[in-house]
Order: sequence, then structure tokens, then C-alpha cells
Amino acid sequence: MNEQFSGTKEVAENLAFNLDALNQYLEEISSEIGRVLDYKQFKGGQSNPTYQLNTENKKYVLRRKPPGKLLKSAHAVDREYRVLSALSETPVPTPKTFHLCEDDNVVGTAFYIMECCDGNIYWDPVASEIPAERRKIIFDQMNYGIASLHSQDYIALGLEDYGKPGNYIERQVSRWSRQYFDSETEVLGSMHKLIDWLPKRMPEQKYTSIVHGDFRLDNLIMNNEDKIMAILDWELSTIGDPLADFGYHCLLWHVGNINDTVASDLGIHNEKEYVDLYLSRTKMELESEWEFYIIFSLFKVAAISQGILGRVRDGTAASDFAVEMGKRAKSLADLGWEKAKKIS
Repeated sequence: MNEQFSGTKEVAENLAFNLDALNQYLEEISSEIGRVLDYKQFKGGQSNPTYQLNTENKKYVLRRKPPGKLLKSAHAVDREYRVLSALSETPVPTPKTFHLCEDDNVVGTAFYIMECCDGNIYWDPVASEIPAERRKIIFDQMNYGIASLHSQDYIALGLEDYGKPGNYIERQVSRWSRQYFDSETEVLGSMHKLIDWLPKRMPEQKYTSIVHGDFRLDNLIMNNEDKIMAILDWELSTIGDPLADFGYHCLLWHVGNINDTVASDLGIHNEKEYVDLYLSRTKMELESEWEFYIIFSLFKVAAISQGILGRVRDGTAASDFAVEMGKRAKSLADLGWEKAKKIS
């Protein structure tokens, strides 16, 4: 268990809100939640501040936009609420949603309230917290989670307008390039080269589905039987290319230098096994575009890391570890450009 990220802590002064105002609001809307006695801030998370609400009967989770200056389209808690609500009757493991409030006057920013899933979060990317013989089960469940999401009919779920169905990579490159430049604190040469290279090498989009945008082990809550209870952190979700979403998820094998020998020692799937398992579950086909998806994903996570550093600069970051996260931008961009040069 990683004490830095797990559990709750006292609420940071700049992220506190008026509990009386929240209770008054919940009473006015006749909420089933009841009176909130106190609240704590969850330690983990970089983006949207997240709190545990304690009532007389049970616990809930409140997730809100951070206060202060924000990048355009970021921190869209209303979108998180919508996709979680739409997925609630599907096999995709998600927490139950209760209420969305877009009135900034209640807690200072828009927020929503959802079920508090009491389970295990593995903060280490290879679940080093648990014995090796359990890791393959965890990875199989993680694979099931993303394959299940990508197999849902987003139109049948009423999410046809949740995002644009085509040109996902093109729009993503444009978005993350723009957000990178908005939050650039120093010029990263590799990032500028990738921003020029990526649009020239985009593969055709073969599939369209709901994409999570940040699917990784520490965004999953597992029960004691190593089954997924809930997938968290849907801020970047939209309609897009599932293979690009899966490529981002598979960065672990590249950033962590997990070759077949290392994977065997850790007790987890090697990359080919993991990819083949996903393809068998989704019935999708993957050809020579895999390396592009990995390079694109390195670019994307570098842009996200730079965005965190930009929020430190602007005073809106929600975590003490944001500076450390932001420093990753250069190494990720460098790795992406090294891979791009090999296939140019």
C-alpha cells in the first residue's frame, strides 16, 4: 500500500468548501444522500480534487473541478458524470452516480457525487504490492476492463454526441499540441518534432468506441478477489479510436522497459500476450500501425505531464507530486522521438 497516494487526508486549505452550503443544497434537491457530517480529501489524483463524504449511514465520493484558472475543455466533470451514468447498466465496472451540480455557488466549482467503492487501488504499475502469482489475474482483469469498455455500443447508450466519431488521432494531436503550448514552461525539442511528425504518419481509423483516455492500473478499484469493482477518472473520455486508447494503456511495457524476461519475472503478460488477449476479446484486428499508436501515446502523456507542470505554475495543481510528474514530459517526448526516428 502506497501511503503517499492511498486513503484520505485533511483537506488542503485552497481546496476546502463550505459543508453547510453543500448540506443546504442537498436538502433543497431532496437528495437520497442525506446530511454530510464531514469530508476528507483523497490523496491520489492530479486533476479533479476528489473527496470522501461521510454521512450518518454511508460514504460517498464528491469530485469537482479545481478552483482557479483552467485550460479550455479540461476538468469537465459534467462529461465524467454523463459517461458513468450511461455505462451503469453495462458490464463495464463503474461506480453508481447520484447527482451532478453545475452551480459554482455550492462548493465553488461544478461537482458530482458518486458511489464510494471500498476496495484496493494498486499504485505501482506492475502491482508490486501483491505476490507475483496474483499479478497475472490483476492484469487479466485490467485487460477485461478496457476490452469491455471498447466493446460497448456507444450509440445504443445515448452517447452518439459524446464526441466526434472520426479523425480521433488528428483531433487528439491538435488538442494535446495546443495544450502543450498553453502550458509550456521550457522548449522541449523532441516535443516540437513529434508535433510536426505525427500528422504526417496517421493511420486510418478502423474502429470507433467510447475511449477512456487514461486507462491504467491506478485508475481501477479491485475487490479482495482481484476483480474490478470500478474504473475511475473519466475526465479524458470521449468517442474515438479504441486502438489508440489501448496503445496508451500499453505504454507500461515501453516506459517501464518490460521485455519478455522482465514480464516473466514479474509474473505478468508480455506485451504480445496482452495485446493478443485484448484483440481476442474485442474481435478487432491490429496491423503495422501499433508502433504509431505507441509514439502517439508517448506524445500524449508528455503533453499531460507538461499540463500538470503548467498548473503548478498557475497555482491550480491538486497534488504535491505535480512538479515531479511534470518533469516526466521531457523524457517521454525524447523516447517518443527516438521511436519515431526509427520508422521515419
